[in-house]
Amino acid sequence: QLQAFGGGLVQAGGSLRLSCAASGAIFSIRVMGWYRQAPGKQRELVAQITRDGVTNYADFVKGRFTISRDNAKNTVDLQMNSLKPEDTAVYYCKFAIPWREYWGQGTQVTVSS
Repeated sequence: QLQAFGGGLVQAGGSLRLSCAASGAIFSIRVMGWYRQAPGKQRELVAQITRDGVTNYADFVKGRFTISRDNAKNTVDLQMNSLKPEDTAVYYCKFAIPWREYWGQGTQVTVSS
């Protein structure tokens, strides 16, 4: 029910912007977030944002990535700057409501050195 897009191949130091939107109506979304999973590694939190705009970033992206959301449109974006090869992963969006979570299908981000 979530569609994520905006991934691709970029050189180190470059930028990408990921976006995620719900294909159907989802109400009472409390937290929107982005996670990533690199080959052979566990999925990890990248950034999340509450309905009130409170953000939380993983240490490894602080100062480089910015998460934003549009409550009216139920969308969440992730602006990624100064990308590094270690940022290469499949990025997933997640919407959390009080009784369940929705996950997007993932979008591949590849950063070449």
